Amino acid sequence: MATQTSHFEENLLCPVCRDIFRDPVLLLCSHSFCGACLDQYWELSGSQICPVCRTDFCMDRPPCNRALKNLCEIFLQERRKTVSTEPELFCSMHGEKLQLFCVEDQHLLCSVCVTDDMHVKHTFRPVDEAAVALKEVFKTSLKPLQEKHKLLKLEKFICNQRVKRIKNQAEQTEAHIKKEFEQLRQFLRDEEAARVTALKEEEEQKRKLLEEQMIRINSELSSLVERIRITEEEIETDNISFLLKYKGPPESTQCTTPSPEKLPEELINMAKHLGNLKFSVWQKMKSAAQYIPVVLDPNTAHPCLHLSDSLSDVRFGQWSPQALGYSDKSEGYTSVLGSEGFSSGTHYWDVEVGDNSTWALGVISESAIRTRDNLPSSGLWRLGFHNGKYGQSLSGEFLTPLTVNQKVQRVRVLLDWDGGRVSFFNPLTSTHLHTFTHAFSEKVFPYFCNVCSSQALRILPVEMAPAGPDVQRFSALTSKIEK
Repeated sequence: MATQTSHFEENLLCPVCRDIFRDPVLLLCSHSFCGACLDQYWELSGSQICPVCRTDFCMDRPPCNRALKNLCEIFLQERRKTVSTEPELFCSMHGEKLQLFCVEDQHLLCSVCVTDDMHVKHTFRPVDEAAVALKEVFKTSLKPLQEKHKLLKLEKFICNQRVKRIKNQAEQTEAHIKKEFEQLRQFLRDEEAARVTALKEEEEQKRKLLEEQMIRINSELSSLVERIRITEEEIETDNISFLLKYKGPPESTQCTTPSPEKLPEELINMAKHLGNLKFSVWQKMKSAAQYIPVVLDPNTAHPCLHLSDSLSDVRFGQWSPQALGYSDKSEGYTSVLGSEGFSSGTHYWDVEVGDNSTWALGVISESAIRTRDNLPSSGLWRLGFHNGKYGQSLSGEFLTPLTVNQKVQRVRVLLDWDGGRVSFFNPLTSTHLHTFTHAFSEKVFPYFCNVCSSQALRILPVEMAPAGPDVQRFSALTSKIEK
């Protein structure tokens, strides 16, 4: 009988925790497990497979194994009855039942132990009452552990999501890098082919000129050979015959062909093809490549903003589920920052706004970046367009109306960090729009906000030397306007 009971109990053990089933669930492979044990196993393994046979489980949640659950409950009830019929614990000193609990010493006592000098003035509670009170203490101490457990599980989930996001970012970045370098290689291949073609054309041209000269020379050579032959034959005849045929001095046999050293030197211009070859190719590559003064940082982009591969265009669109750090779709402004901040010098960048109906451009301080999605009270200098009106603001407050006489298609943001100015211009008409003055004391980053799905904001390329005459001209214009 004991063997049968042991075997029956063994059949009621979960293969994962090796304990009596608690809320048993049934997989498609017919194996059963505790619901909590199975969730923990799946969380650790990272996949929904059977712990025994490794079969994939394709459903959302496994169904409850009610038959096994009922058997486990019956077994536990029988076990409790067996335990209740066992003799109670007795005091090892007095042989009496342990019915009391000493609060100070935290020990079980019998009725005789209470009269002992060791427990004078101690507080005693019945076993059941003391157990209930102490269990409540345990439950209270269990709550922060459970809360921490939830936080750690959430943190683990975020870490797993970030690992996937980092992998996706790395794959996308690698693909873009390969694409850019393939374009550079294609440029070099095309340039090489063009220069080799130019060399071949020059070679063909020079070769044809020389071939034409060779044909002319060969023709004159044949004529001279024939005249020499005739003259030599006349010289070889006897004197009588020579004199009978003599009709005067022979025609001039002087060669009219220029001497070989006087021929034009139709050679390959090697200096033109090889001189400063790498430098000239680099110059051409530099003119073909575009320099973007401000590169957008994808890690600061709102989930509704989508950046181009070159990180120069920002477009408003649908919420991106890959975005991290945003838990609410209604949270924050749809803004993105430049990847590089400025803490000195003069910088500018032109932005094509076109027919965009809602946009804002400017700079934001490093300390205000943390609150840029919750209207920072300071540290944001911007100019924007909304509801057909232009405006400006010194912080995250609503835009203050700004009078602009002509619709702006392009905006130039000019940052003079040392001079403490942020100015906005229409570079197409050299029109000054607005200027903020502030004594900057920390790094500031370019700021872009777009809420129009039909028109992207595009940072325009400039020459390799961004701080050129244009910057000086617009800086002088700003100073003149301020005066």
